[in-house]
Amino acid sequence: MPGTTLILGGARSGKSRFAESLLAGKPGDARLYLATAEARDAEMAERIARHRADRGSAWITIEEPLDIAPIIQRECGQGRYVLVECLTLWLSNLMEAGRDVAAETGRLCAALPNQHSTGGAVLVSNEVGLGIMPMNALARAFGDEAGRLNQRIAAAADKAYFIAAGLPLKLKGE
Repeated sequence: MPGTTLILGGARSGKSRFAESLLAGKPGDARLYLATAEARDAEMAERIARHRADRGSAWITIEEPLDIAPIIQRECGQGRYVLVECLTLWLSNLMEAGRDVAAETGRLCAALPNQHSTGGAVLVSNEVGLGIMPMNALARAFGDEAGRLNQRIAAAADKAYFIAAGLPLKLKGE
């Protein structure tokens, strides 16, 4: 499955499990897990440890909170399949670092493999716009940026799925 696949869903919807299942048949040295989370507190450190344990040692793992585009381009160009977990954490890292989100999203879109590539990318992102409007400006700005990010990645992707209650709904692609 060369090309790019976007996996959207809410918290605990089954996004990660579904994304990992798409690459389960690929050899371990062909699968790269690109983690964007940083363990800034004990709860997040526990989440990261749980994710590592759940996926086991069958994945090559790179942890990179900001500069994911060059890694995707390099690894997919070498025939690897990259799972990015997750774009919304990457977005919050960009916003906190004061980076230009639109420019970084453009860099990411330009780095994504297409159906004619030797490798592929599966990108996981939270759909945050389905709930009530947040009360503070930062949360509203994050929701707006996440919506724009998801739209741009969905437009660039070959396939897109929405996951709810562990069930995938295909939004785009064959």
